[in-house]
Amino acid sequence: MNAKSRVETPVSAGGVVYQMNAGRLETVLCGRSQPVRWSLAKGTPDPGETLEETALREVREETGLEVKIDGSLGSIEYWFADREKDVRYHKIVHFYLMIPVGGATDQHDPEFDVVQWFDAKQAVKTLAHANEANVLQRALDLIAERDNTGPEERT
Repeated sequence: MNAKSRVETPVSAGGVVYQMNAGRLETVLCGRSQPVRWSLAKGTPDPGETLEETALREVREETGLEVKIDGSLGSIEYWFADREKDVRYHKIVHFYLMIPVGGATDQHDPEFDVVQWFDAKQAVKTLAHANEANVLQRALDLIAERDNTGPEERT
């Protein structure tokens, strides 16, 4: 890369889907290739979509689950480069906490080889990228904080 490389700033949105199963907090991860590299569902907005609409659509497509948004988890930023095109990318990904309301993981699109539920704490250790593990940990902390307040204290 040279010092005058073009810089682009792509934006994506996705989510951390969680559920309680037999008293155990679980989250869904998407896996690709052998050995499997696990990640959170996320993708690029279609024209005219809001970030929330993008996150809902991408999670539905990539996990097979119908979900609703249960809060914001903020965003992550990272850099990567395409040396052939001489472009540096400053990517921003917005994440949302999500609850499944339908669908099934076996209905995911072909972008991922496997989609499955994990024990939430194990999922943090399983994710391929540290920045996504940090997002998942932020989600788990938010869920734990909510569980420590009574329903009448939530807004």
